Amino acid sequence: MPTLKPSFAIVADFGKTHARLSLWTRDGQMIDRASRVNEHIAASPYAPLDTAGNASWLIETLKSFAEHPVEAIIPVAHGAAIAGIRSGALAFPPPDYEWPIPDNVLKEYRTGRDPFALTGSPAYPHGLNIGSQLHYLETSPGGLPDDAMLVPYAQYWAWLLSGVAVSEVTSLGCHSDLWCPAQGTFSPMARRRGWAARFAPIARAGEVIGTLRPELASLTGLSRDVRIHAGLHDSNAALIAARAYPEIDGREATVLSTGTWFIAMRTPAQPVNLAELPESRDCLVNVDAYGQPVPSSRWMGGRELELLKARIDHPGTDGLEEVLAQGVMILPALVQNCGPFPGGRHHWQNEPAAPAVHTAAAALYAALMADASLDLIGARDVLLIEGRFAASELFIRALATLRPDMTVFTAPGDADASFGALRMIDPAIRPAQGLRCVAPLNSNLAEYRAQWRARTGTTGQ
Repeated sequence: MPTLKPSFAIVADFGKTHARLSLWTRDGQMIDRASRVNEHIAASPYAPLDTAGNASWLIETLKSFAEHPVEAIIPVAHGAAIAGIRSGALAFPPPDYEWPIPDNVLKEYRTGRDPFALTGSPAYPHGLNIGSQLHYLETSPGGLPDDAMLVPYAQYWAWLLSGVAVSEVTSLGCHSDLWCPAQGTFSPMARRRGWAARFAPIARAGEVIGTLRPELASLTGLSRDVRIHAGLHDSNAALIAARAYPEIDGREATVLSTGTWFIAMRTPAQPVNLAELPESRDCLVNVDAYGQPVPSSRWMGGRELELLKARIDHPGTDGLEEVLAQGVMILPALVQNCGPFPGGRHHWQNEPAAPAVHTAAAALYAALMADASLDLIGARDVLLIEGRFAASELFIRALATLRPDMTVFTAPGDADASFGALRMIDPAIRPAQGLRCVAPLNSNLAEYRAQWRARTGTTGQ
């Protein structure tokens, strides 16, 4: 059996599509990673997240890491997810935000929402506002037990590991309707509805909240002294990872995190009037791990590419010239009611038969959508693309071409949200590799973008 480097920490990353556990050394080297695809569960009265499946997988995977001298575990999780704890157990199945809350329930909920200028949370469909999930559960018989303590999803995993319940601001401030980013407090609605008082006490993302439960130490073979940290929202963890690079830290820069969602987060050098963000075009305010508001925009890029059956996460630019010459275009949006063009009706213009041209059109579409999202938050100077679609040469080079006034970088594959979470354990950790500067394409995309935006009904932003 090969000799393994001494390990230091485990990051448990529970995304919307995948769950991942990664093992890291003290100097920031990832030495192992395991993953699983989350199952979509059909249940009544609503569709829940794959929480039980991930919990079983987590324990089994921790067993495989037990031969390492692990000292700490920190969880990260996707946003718009909530859990309740009662009598030492999960109080209700955490809802999947893609489950469509009945229209009459959602309409009733929205009458009590606070304004966007206060919360930075747009009125999202389904359960994309945590408040709408809580409203649905509260108005359903037995859905939200009166004695359940509430925690964001990342902190549910911290509780599962440690037995200590806390809340944390990156998840509370993630388009939840529950938080006022500028004030750093629960929203008036959260207080009126009594939800604020039901959340576990707030801890900092990197704070040690306890040690591994004795029963989990016995099951997994890990030490009972393993420290459990509070954890944070995954996109905000990606922002922490980006700030490890001198090209990003302290500068006017935007991080584009790519996965199921493409989320652009701007770290401005000067204060931004958050009330000027266009709420109707999927702009929002995130809150970073230090409680600071972060103007953001997003669209469901990974899901749209999945619906297009397009695997763009590979090197090469084959098919681009045919796309431009034949006027092939994809018009937004496949996923309705979100992104920079929420009212758009998806269709192809001159849909190609050749697979390479189809793939190139999808990559160019992703770049155009990302470009529009970046415009909406005033992104300038520096752009860092991270996540799984940073491997798509055509996507990243097309985006660099569309934004000639920005210096575009990509991060190494392991310098992602998990690396950002690792830095919450030890902020002194720095990436082992530097950033890669992205070269623009030789093709001029200005006219193509102008035509595409005209067909979306926009000419500038």
